[in-house]
Amino acid sequence: MNLSMGPILFYWSRQTTMDFYASMATQPLDAIYLGETVCSKRRALSLDDWLGLARDLRSETAAELVISGMALIEAASELSTLRRLCDNGEIRVEANDMAAVQYLSRSGVEFTGGPSLNLYNAYALDELVRLGMTRWVPPVECSEALLRDLICQARQQGLGLPEIEIYAWGYLPLAYSARCFTARAENRPKDDCGFICQDYPEGMPLLSQEGQSLFTLNGIQTLSAGISNLLAEYPRMQALGIHMLRLSPAATGMEKVISSFDQVRRGAEPPLAVDGCNGYWYGQPGMLRVEEAGLC
Repeated sequence: MNLSMGPILFYWSRQTTMDFYASMATQPLDAIYLGETVCSKRRALSLDDWLGLARDLRSETAAELVISGMALIEAASELSTLRRLCDNGEIRVEANDMAAVQYLSRSGVEFTGGPSLNLYNAYALDELVRLGMTRWVPPVECSEALLRDLICQARQQGLGLPEIEIYAWGYLPLAYSARCFTARAENRPKDDCGFICQDYPEGMPLLSQEGQSLFTLNGIQTLSAGISNLLAEYPRMQALGIHMLRLSPAATGMEKVISSFDQVRRGAEPPLAVDGCNGYWYGQPGMLRVEEAGLC
């Protein structure tokens, strides 16, 4: 299976972002996703900057470069930027909102469907395949059983089936809201947030009253509290016919994560269990590690 590096979900400085992608260019990745998917106020890099970075990376890596669109469009200005992104004419686009699907399909441009499109059955998938979607990242809560049934349904009914890219490592994006939770936690209005997200390069942990980790706040995005890790499920994903595994950027340690997945895909024995959560893969609450809970 191929490996991809997903778009950065957190708000990092311009220099940190540039340094991160420079290091990723030398890693054994087959696709690298760029772009802002969470909040349009994060302007460390403009759309032109992202496109320029993609052009620069072309000479440094053999990986496919993809630019990702926003998952929640809230203003006409964001829609205008999304249209420009879809019309860039150079870099493949990941559509994370149906507006992007509309722009890309009207232009006859092939695209990747991101995890926030909320596609759960073969007929919906076939509809987007006919609109130009050639790769699909299922919503993070999709289980192995759901994906197996979807693939079987598509084949039995003769429906279009794109390449499938599984969200295999990282904080899971669970929800988006018009409210900025990070600004609210710091008693700041959303429109005058002071870019407080930059103070939390891996998000703000949200605990229960009992001190249990529940979620990670990242601006308008709610993430899982723990990192999802499907490395131990590699053989099952391979048997299912998954084409690509997505690793989501973290502020530190990504080279080690990439290496562990790369070694397994090159023949190393996958671990029996890993740190992190994997409940969704087994149709259980996503925050669980089912080996610990005795559910598998």
